[in-house]
Amino acid sequence: MIRGFEILGEYDGIKLPARKTAFSAGYDLEAAEDVRVTERQISLVPTGLKAFFPPDEVLLIYLRSSLAVKHGLILANGVGVIDADYRGHIILPVTSLNGDFEIKRGMRIAQGIFQKYLTVDGDTIGVGAVRRGRFGSTGEF
Repeated sequence: MIRGFEILGEYDGIKLPARKTAFSAGYDLEAAEDVRVTERQISLVPTGLKAFFPPDEVLLIYLRSSLAVKHGLILANGVGVIDADYRGHIILPVTSLNGDFEIKRGMRIAQGIFQKYLTVDGDTIGVGAVRRGRFGSTGEF
């Protein structure tokens, strides 16, 4: 396979992301643990997943709109950007604008969309520094 998700060993029993309808663009990601999101504080929500895909693609992570509208939750970084060379655990930085909120294990919290991207003329995908870190590691070469 060239594109997909893998469950990390310590998170047995969680589900692989899936599209819920015939025309869904996003793969629903679930919380791998219970997490209390505190108002105006950033809580890290583990998904128990890592992703793999071709080097000319990116995995974009968006919080489910129902969580934003009904409960005031947002991703602290707006949109999660998972690069093809990131092999670590996908962890979501979530905050609340409307009071504390309990995320339960198995709750669908985000959508992941695989997308091709373009580079400027003269730039070559795959040329450059090698990622050595994990979550939040860009710039730590």
